[in-house]
Amino acid sequence: MESKIQISDLANIISEKIFIKIEKWNLYLGDAGLARNLAIECISNKDQGASDAAKISLNEINVKVGDGVKSIPLINLITASQIFELEEILESFFN
Repeated sequence: MESKIQISDLANIISEKIFIKIEKWNLYLGDAGLARNLAIECISNKDQGASDAAKISLNEINVKVGDGVKSIPLINLITASQIFELEEILESFFN
């Protein structure tokens, strides 16, 4: 039960704070339906440390584009400042 609460808690934080940047448009991961998957990946990579867990997890999540035939790793859609924000979230969440 505790791990479910942790995943939900982390997913809620991610959904409100981390976004995909497309031109001048910000799409928050909660709205994009990606927050929970990213939270699960981050928790599964927890033993790598916050910084590496963030980067590894962002590389593992693939975002389908267009009609879903192609996908792009989430890390390619997130700014450096958002990666840093995720690292900070994970650091506080893991401690």
